[in-house]
Amino acid sequence: MLFVLFSVALESFFQVSNLLSLLQNVSILGILAIGMSVVIIGRGIDLTMVAVMVFSVGWSFSMYLDGMAIGPALALGLLLALAIGAVNGILIAYVEIPAIFATLAMATAISGLGRFALVDTDTLFITQDLGLLGQIGSGRLGAVVPMPVVLFLVLACLAYVGLRFTRYGAFVYAIGDNYMAARNNGIANRPMTVLMYTVSAAIAFAAGLIMTTTVSTVNTKLANSTMVYDIILVVVIGGIGLSGGKGSIRNVLSGTILIGLLLNGMTIMNISYSVQSIIKAVILLAAIIVDSMLNPRDEQTSQQGDI
Repeated sequence: MLFVLFSVALESFFQVSNLLSLLQNVSILGILAIGMSVVIIGRGIDLTMVAVMVFSVGWSFSMYLDGMAIGPALALGLLLALAIGAVNGILIAYVEIPAIFATLAMATAISGLGRFALVDTDTLFITQDLGLLGQIGSGRLGAVVPMPVVLFLVLACLAYVGLRFTRYGAFVYAIGDNYMAARNNGIANRPMTVLMYTVSAAIAFAAGLIMTTTVSTVNTKLANSTMVYDIILVVVIGGIGLSGGKGSIRNVLSGTILIGLLLNGMTIMNISYSVQSIIKAVILLAAIIVDSMLNPRDEQTSQQGDI
């Protein structure tokens, strides 16, 4: 309905170039939403995704610009992202800190330490030719479809298969649906929680790599932006329940397209960024209210750790 409305009301909306631009602009948001969905289905939340994306990839390209080969530099950045994800999982699963507080504190720590020890500039410009690696962000499939869109769809397919057709995916749904029942049925809840946050961090690194090769810059200010709330908006508006154990990667696709349509339409209508933020906040609040009504969290299902 939104697509039809914008197509009729906005003269420049229903054009192939604009629709491809729309998909490319939200592909990074969609990729990050895939990682967030894995965690939320397992009844968690990861507020470190943007900080991990910015500073793990930023550190990789900082080392690359200082003379290190691109392969080892990216490997070290990925290891950093995986380590942060593992620490998140350990704090939540073993120390039993609520996910929202653990990841919020970690996001703040990553932003501070990242600027102090990893990337000491607001904007890191990638001035060297990345060769084939650069095609990850700037290339096009068949000279038409932007590669970020293709990679978003590929990652979505892999995540869908992993969640729906592997035992680890079944474990994620079981933990999200009923933590204690999953443990009583022999699922290793704590290692699985660590795995979920590690996967989320790996996806954040992939999103950062695609973004960097698309715009040839790393903007460290993103770590302190509201982008993480846009990710949650995509997940919730797509229909993935915050109570855990419900939803699918198909929800991420629909949520990403919906938010992409909304943002593109508001941009064409020349709505200011501040007003767009208010509209997104209202939509997010409404979606959370609807989700709480459809998927209430009682005392038993809201338990986060072992007793």
